[in-house]
This record gives sequence, structure tokens and C-alpha cells, in this order.
Amino acid sequence: MKPNKHKATHSAEREFGGALGATCIPVFLPLTVLYLLSVCRSPAASVLQWPPPLPPAAHLWDPLAAVLIVGWITLQSFLYLLPIGKVSEGLVLRDGSRLKYAINGFHALSITAVLLLVCLWLGMPLGYLFELILPLAVCAIGVSYLLSMYLYIRSFWAPQHALSLGGNTGNPLYDFFMGRELNPRIGDFDLKYFCELRPGLIGWVVINLGMLMKEVDLRGSPSLAMLLVNGFQLLYVTDALWNEEAVLTTMDIVHDGFGFMLAFGDLAWVPFTYGLQAMFLVVHPQSLSTLGAAGIILLNELETIATATGKRLLVSGWWGFVRHPNYLGDLLMALAWSLPCGMLHILPYFYVIYFTILLIHREARDEKQCRAKYGLAWDTYCRRVPYRIIPYIY
Repeated sequence: MKPNKHKATHSAEREFGGALGATCIPVFLPLTVLYLLSVCRSPAASVLQWPPPLPPAAHLWDPLAAVLIVGWITLQSFLYLLPIGKVSEGLVLRDGSRLKYAINGFHALSITAVLLLVCLWLGMPLGYLFELILPLAVCAIGVSYLLSMYLYIRSFWAPQHALSLGGNTGNPLYDFFMGRELNPRIGDFDLKYFCELRPGLIGWVVINLGMLMKEVDLRGSPSLAMLLVNGFQLLYVTDALWNEEAVLTTMDIVHDGFGFMLAFGDLAWVPFTYGLQAMFLVVHPQSLSTLGAAGIILLNELETIATATGKRLLVSGWWGFVRHPNYLGDLLMALAWSLPCGMLHILPYFYVIYFTILLIHREARDEKQCRAKYGLAWDTYCRRVPYRIIPYIY
């Protein structure tokens, strides 16, 4: 079969800075991951210290890290293919078809938890993940690059209707970044759907546990701050996998192609930057009062509201106050993850800062799509609900 050398047929506005952003982001974001991990392990933990705490090249590679990354992805792939859980259909595609998805992410998390308990019972040194964190990140970044190149090359054999509208511009760098094919599959194995919630998200929990065990090795027991960070983020991941079916209506699955942006984000960015708080606490322990812990727990438990997927626009309750109350809840929850690390360093608040920028950008993308979908009804809704995320501010 010859590759389908079709030309781009969609002239959508280019996102993430267009070709310039697509050239710079794949270089600078991986370097940012390694820099943040290095700063976390440094005594000062200052993102502005000079000279920066750059590790020697020898500390960036360890064969064991490569074995662990490959083994981890293989394990999660095996769990994804197990005939457990239910099967759901995605939204209707441009050709009128609907793909089927295995909804068994919570089962994968549960089986992984049992395997981790067995590892602990056997005395495996999970705390050694702290020493391996830089090589693990390097390997995860390498896998994301290799996967992205594979996805880009195979997309030229995909039919026109299977391509993402936003990633089929004809600019190789931009299309590599955004992803040309919308739902790349090997048989029934959906590559984008698998990466979205499995290896990176569950891997984030495992890395956090490794940081907790490292603290046990150093100090004899985990701190209250470490327990809170692990507990909050485990709850977040568990909730995401318990409600895995909801991801089928998200922008990542419905709109975005599968290229470097999502591959790197899923496999490297999420597990190695979302858990910076736990790594920070290994090197910079924090004392936390019971009252302070109770306040942080209350902040984290603030109820969030799932995104509506119906055809009508909600203008009641929280949805009548701000257009994205779920985004506001996410930001407050992210703040609760960082507060156990104290207020003296900005590094543990990296996730809050990054997530704020991400949600503002995502809200702008939502705005464009909703305006195109609902037309004048969206203008009426915006006049009725003027605030986007934060009441009276934005």
C-alpha cells in the first residue's frame, strides 16, 4: 500500500505559537522537565539560582531506568488489553462511525496497587526511584519522541477522514507537534486513549510513592505533608480512572490529533512535573500543624462539577456564575496540593502556575469551538454569564 499523500484541506488558525511554537516547545519543554527535577533536588530549591543546578551528563542515564520505563509501558499495555471492565463507544466521527473503547483504567490502577504492595512486602527499595528520577525522565522523554515520530510517519497511510483538522496543515514541524492522525490504532489498541490516562497518570502515583518511601528511608516515617500530597494526588488519579469514560468527550480525544504535544504531555510532563511537591518534600521537609492540615484538606475537598455534555447551555447553579466552575475547582485543588510544602519556595507551586496558564489557554480554545457550535446562543450565554473561570476577576 502506498502512503496517502493528500494535501491539507483545513485552514484552521494555528495554535501554540504556530510553526515557531511547534519548533521551540519540543526542545524547551523536555529541558524544563529536567531543570525542574534538578532544582527540586538542590539544597536551595530556587528556580532563579545562578549558576543553575545542572547535573553532570553521567547522572542523566542509567540502563535500569530504560528497563523500568519499557517494563512499565509493557505492563500497562497488558492491563489495557485484559478483557475486564466494559466497552463504550466514542462520539461520532466525520465518517459517521464510532470507535469502541475499553473502560478498564480503574482495574489497571487496582492491579498496579496490588503489585506495588507485593513489591513492598518483598522489600524492594521503591525509594531508589528518587535516585533514578532524572534517568527515568530522560527515558520517558526519549519514548515520547520515538512515539511521536512513529505517529507522524504512519499518519501518511491514514485516510483523509481519519486525520485531525488542526494537525493537517502541510507544515511538517507543526503537524508533528499537533498530531496528524486523530485516533491512531494498532488493531483495537488505541494509542492516544491508552497514553491519556494509563502509563503517565498511574506512573505519577508510583513516583509519589517512591518519594514517600525515600522519606521513610531518610527519616524513619513519612511526614504529614508527604502523606497529604500522596493522598490528594492518589485521590485525583483514582477519580480520573473511576470516571474514565468521561475522557471520551474531552478536547484531547475529540479534537486534537495524537502527536508530540499529547505524547510528551502524557508520558513525560505529567508524571515528572505534576509530582514535584513530593520530590521537593524529600529534600526540603516541612512541619505541618493539625489545624493547617485540616484547612488544606477542606480546600482540596471543595466540590467540583463535571463538564456538561448535553446540547443545552446551563445557566443555573455554579454554571450560571462562571462559565467553567470545574476549572476553578481544579485550580483550588492544585493549590491544596502545594500548600503542604510551605510558602518559602515557589517551586512547589509550579503546577498551580502552569495549570492556571493551561486552563486559560484551554478556555480560549473552548470559547472558539463553542462560538462556532452554538452561534448566537453562545453570545447570549456569555452576556448572561460574563466571568470565565474566576468570579469578578476573569
